Amino acid sequence: MRLGALLDTPGLGLTLLAGADALDREFERVFQATLQDPTRYLDGGEIVLCGLRWLPGPADADEFVGTLAAAGVVALGAGTAEVGGPVPEHLVESCRRVGLPLFEVPLSVSFATVTERVILGLAAEREAPAQDSHRRLIAAVTEGRGLPALVAAGAAELAADCWVLSATGRLIAGPDSLPADRRAALARHFLRAERLPLTVSPQTDAAAPVTLFAAASRSGHRVASWFLVVDGDCSAWPSWRRELALELAPLVGLERTRVDEAKRIENRAAEPLLRLALSDSPTAELASRLAAAEFPVREQLVALSAEVTGGGPGLTPVLVEELLAAVSGPTLVGTVDGETFGLFPAFLRLDRVAADLREAVRILEPALGSARLAIGLSRAPDAAGLRAGIQEARHARTLAALSPGRASVLAGDEVASHLLLLAAVPDDLRRSFGEKVLGPVLAYDAAHGSELLGTLKAFLEHSGSWTQTSAALHLHVNTLRYRVSRISDLTGRDLGRFADRVDLYLAGCFTQGWGWS
Repeated sequence: MRLGALLDTPGLGLTLLAGADALDREFERVFQATLQDPTRYLDGGEIVLCGLRWLPGPADADEFVGTLAAAGVVALGAGTAEVGGPVPEHLVESCRRVGLPLFEVPLSVSFATVTERVILGLAAEREAPAQDSHRRLIAAVTEGRGLPALVAAGAAELAADCWVLSATGRLIAGPDSLPADRRAALARHFLRAERLPLTVSPQTDAAAPVTLFAAASRSGHRVASWFLVVDGDCSAWPSWRRELALELAPLVGLERTRVDEAKRIENRAAEPLLRLALSDSPTAELASRLAAAEFPVREQLVALSAEVTGGGPGLTPVLVEELLAAVSGPTLVGTVDGETFGLFPAFLRLDRVAADLREAVRILEPALGSARLAIGLSRAPDAAGLRAGIQEARHARTLAALSPGRASVLAGDEVASHLLLLAAVPDDLRRSFGEKVLGPVLAYDAAHGSELLGTLKAFLEHSGSWTQTSAALHLHVNTLRYRVSRISDLTGRDLGRFADRVDLYLAGCFTQGWGWS
């Protein structure tokens, strides 16, 4: 599709700001960027749409625009919906300098609308034996019949079963013919694939080959993605069939965008509700807000606290939403002062909820890379007990972050049982243990006016992340490494070992009241 044809599309109101001599450039797809450097997800030949909230300031505009141009991007579309515009002049100048066309998406037009019009335009331009099939797929989208209807239409046109799965293996659309273990195995293949489409060969004579296609991701990270599964080996298909499957995948992505937009509207109630729950506000007001969100306020609730360290901005709430999508009933996900929480009715026992979440994060864990995921859960008997439930979930998440591995889920009941066991230990024994472990640190701080104890607490609270701890303490990372090394020398504990981190944390609980109630 030509850039000029997109800019002339009725109803979009796109305004060209730079690159009037490049209207004949052709592109093949649209990519919605939510990262400062999205180039690892670009193949060249695409239009990148970016909200102004994510666009760089004057200091880094040249680098951002130059990176896109070097990746072969056809044009950059700047959306003004989040800030009301206009597009800053420094960005226009950066695009002019490198010859990257820039256009403005007006306040009244969503990126989903632009993407839909591009898909429609590409389909209209495509000449293939399956032109009628393309039109029927487009009709399934434009008629608003939803994802199940689109997947059913795709299966009919391809003459093959189709499924849409999440990165945890959750069935989102398609026939209920894939057992849970096969869905989980396909999710692992998707998360580990270097390139897509990917044909997964049968592991047994009973399992036919399938092909995996990337469909949609909200954060640019595969752990928060959906993918399309089509029965059969795409390498043996005729070209029209492969093209049709390649068109079905972004149409699935368009449907996900609509689902995500609806969920964002629902979650607008989450932050004010959570702030009420974390404060001393009257229970009646909290109960009223829960009722407005269709929560059963007189029944048990589950509170969740989650943290992803080292995974990039915005990944934690997106990942929590994906994990809670399988929950029956209403859910709310919100972030308050940098902490991400989830709420949902306790239709299942807490240990069953924890087991289901552990299975989901076990699938995701290999794809986290250097990132770490910690989740804490707790029950609240009703709205009046929600504040205590959230605090217990926070405590569980803190302990989960001390666990080995890249992903851990801990329920409040499990924490409570450990605290109950520890509470049975005599006070003098607990105090003796704490003083023995932390005594050298306390003595060093007293003698030198240093802050080793505070450094240790922050290091444990941030799951041993050097970057996050140094930022929280406003320290250079080399200074932090010196302090941690000094703590290790004084205590004889290695902060890289799980058992030693637990010793130090419990010693802080016993002598300093860290997380202890």
